[in-house]
Amino acid sequence: MYVIARRGWEIPEREATPAHLFLNRRAFLGATAGAAALAVAPQLAFAQRVADLPDPTKDLYPVKRNEKYVLDRAITDEAINGAYNNFYEFGSSKTIAKAAQALKLRPWMVKIDGMVEKPIEISIDELIRKMPLEERLYRHRCVEAWAMAIPWSGFAFAELVKFARPLSSAKYVRMETFLDPTVASGQRQTWYPWPYVEGLTMEEATNELAFLATGAYGHPMAKQHGAPLRLAVPWKYGFKSIKSITRFSFTDKQPKSFWEALQASEYGFWANVNPQVPHPRWSQASEEVLGTRERRPTLIYNGYGEFVADLYKGLEGERLWA
Repeated sequence: MYVIARRGWEIPEREATPAHLFLNRRAFLGATAGAAALAVAPQLAFAQRVADLPDPTKDLYPVKRNEKYVLDRAITDEAINGAYNNFYEFGSSKTIAKAAQALKLRPWMVKIDGMVEKPIEISIDELIRKMPLEERLYRHRCVEAWAMAIPWSGFAFAELVKFARPLSSAKYVRMETFLDPTVASGQRQTWYPWPYVEGLTMEEATNELAFLATGAYGHPMAKQHGAPLRLAVPWKYGFKSIKSITRFSFTDKQPKSFWEALQASEYGFWANVNPQVPHPRWSQASEEVLGTRERRPTLIYNGYGEFVADLYKGLEGERLWA
């Protein structure tokens, strides 16, 4: 007989946040989720009506869930997740869902270059169909001290690495998003170091938790979430979540991320993984779960230490808060 031994902090998925709960930034700070639904719904509904041609990969979803990755909280309602987004290409507020609909997802090419056996440029649709898709439930915690839980669809970053066939001398993966200020109003703000760039070590990229998401909630990804391809690394707090990726470059030099280039005194390569080390302007000791009024203590590595703690051995002297 197969027995599932559940951890003490797991909850049944039936206790997920009810679909009617819904909020925007102001509601998150004080009003009820129901009131927020009334405030945000018209804007979000309009955003969802503005669409491109049908997604050529739509037939692949929903994908089978990988039951290895479980949650210690309810899945965040899709309406909440769809109305509260960090996507600086379309503005610095959280209410960018409508603006993000200007992004054209097809054609979309992904370049793989640098220290690889053979550089390649491939369409997103061909890449997705070459990858073993699965669904994973991941917790995420922002460096701003809010948190959510999302059912991502996509594939392990390690599968992309295998496909890219990097040279043994490659130590990092540099990722870059699109650059088109004609559709992305935030990219017209010249004080930001566009295009958005992030990087991982090869050990981080090939860790089993590192995930490249192409969908969420059982269907192709919404534009405001970073369609058609984004990074999901659940053990880091905040800004390691590059969206709408167009390029993967394998290199032996540590990349400088968008946020490090913007404010190196606050944000560095590693991202925050230790709640005992505060951000220079606020504490990382606790987090507020979106869609609830619950505040929880922040866990080191966001609770994923069993998977990733070994990545940080010997790095105690690094600025792991930034």
